[in-house]
Amino acid sequence: MAISVTDYLDVVSSWCFWSEPAWAELKRRYEGRVEFQWKIALMDPTGLPTSREQEQWFYRRSGMMMRSPFMLNTDWYDRSLPEWIAPNSVAEAAKEFGFGDDRVRLALARAALREGKKVGDWNVAAEIGAQAGGIDAEKLLERAKSPAIENRVRASTAEFRSLQITQRPAFVIDTEIGDRAIFSGVVKLEPLAATLDSMLDDAAAYAAHKAHFGDPPAK
Repeated sequence: MAISVTDYLDVVSSWCFWSEPAWAELKRRYEGRVEFQWKIALMDPTGLPTSREQEQWFYRRSGMMMRSPFMLNTDWYDRSLPEWIAPNSVAEAAKEFGFGDDRVRLALARAALREGKKVGDWNVAAEIGAQAGGIDAEKLLERAKSPAIENRVRASTAEFRSLQITQRPAFVIDTEIGDRAIFSGVVKLEPLAATLDSMLDDAAAYAAHKAHFGDPPAK
């Protein structure tokens, strides 16, 4: 039975950043048994801080909650931006150059949240993404600024909102029989792994039943 996990995220979200170790471990632990993908869910002004001081306060809180030995950097923050379309579009555009994995978006997240680089600037974001993926920066920038990429980013954001949740990251776990589990704002491994284990156990039970009884009767 096919099982998939979709991670809805914003590249510059600190809470998404803290979820990355759990995401990496899920991919390692369930490799070959579960399909993993990520999609952009842009934060809007309701989910963004209104000042650098407020951002620092959030970083201190989340850093303490995650027992982090370092504090995130707020130098990247620009209160004039209502959304962070540049880094998210660059990460999305990198998929078209063969980088549907995490490396480009993680490079952008680290550049902002650890190094304080101004990833809201299209050229800065494209340069970081290009270096991470070995992509021509001009080609990546051109693609990232295209209507097709913006449409895709906004479509996946609308998809996220249709789930009627507000917190990123959001992990949506689906099976081919219609079972679904949604975790909104959860960043730790244990509940995600427990759910996947349960769904994989169900998948094994379905396979065993089919081996003994075949497909259901037509009538």
